[in-house]
Amino acid sequence: MWPVYLVTLLGLYFPLRWYWERQTVQNLQDKYVLITGCDSGFGNLLARCLDQRGLRVLAACLTPRGAEQLQEATSQRLQTVILDVTKTESVAAMAQWVKRQVGNRGLWGLVNNAGVSFPMAPNEWLTKEDYVKVIDVNLLGMIDVTLNLLPLVRQAKGRITNVSSSLGRIAIFGGGYSPSKYGVEAFSDSLRRDLRAYGVKVSIVEPGAFKTGIVTRPVVEKGLQDAWGCMPNDVKETYGEQYFNAYRKNFINLVNAGSSNLHLVVDSLQHSVIAVYPRTRYSPGWDCKFVCLPLSYFPTIIVDYLLAWSSPVPGH
Repeated sequence: MWPVYLVTLLGLYFPLRWYWERQTVQNLQDKYVLITGCDSGFGNLLARCLDQRGLRVLAACLTPRGAEQLQEATSQRLQTVILDVTKTESVAAMAQWVKRQVGNRGLWGLVNNAGVSFPMAPNEWLTKEDYVKVIDVNLLGMIDVTLNLLPLVRQAKGRITNVSSSLGRIAIFGGGYSPSKYGVEAFSDSLRRDLRAYGVKVSIVEPGAFKTGIVTRPVVEKGLQDAWGCMPNDVKETYGEQYFNAYRKNFINLVNAGSSNLHLVVDSLQHSVIAVYPRTRYSPGWDCKFVCLPLSYFPTIIVDYLLAWSSPVPGH
């Protein structure tokens, strides 16, 4: 009889989940949402989508030009602020600005989207400063923004969404990107448990490979060439020019295979903000669902073998 029970449970689960996840919060027009990294990519598209739904979007951009272009494409409800997440004084000034905007309503949503990817290369090609450049934005900057805005989110009993990556589950490339995203996962998990009693929900979005401004062929080419050019001659000789060319080719092939449908990620971000019952984790992208996530649960010896099988060999 157990197969019958199993089929019955599955038959009930999917319709209930569909109904559960379609429930949206009320009075969206009264809710403020701050999004970081709105100059381009996921943050820019999310700001436009939430603005169209009537939310009061506070879009943090790194450059005045990015802020100006976003304002031209959205309604008068959307407001922008210049923010460099690596500078504490910039984060503190932004937090004070947000406090003035939201008043006693609090901040319903915080979407930590700002991020960079490069320098990214074999670890020996990089320096400590290369790691700091990435971790400072993707992890420490995100933590700084969150801590400064936490009282306002708690006041609204709102939600926090942190953009991680499938590379926060399994590290394929060297550099600060994966360590920073592993850190995002850990910070988000501890934050969710801290804030559960206050009615604040914390979600993590772990995209696969997508074609955004932070990972393009020119960015990859320049990043790898810079890392290769700065290495001592003895290290270059150890790896060899053929390894460099093969590594670069593999990297570019992965970038070219990335999805251009940014809405897969933005729909997850949007759901985490407006759904009554947001998910704890979202994994947009087929490569994330069927490659990175399964691999992250495989025995290490199998993962190492599979990744090594597709990688060039130094000195060859």
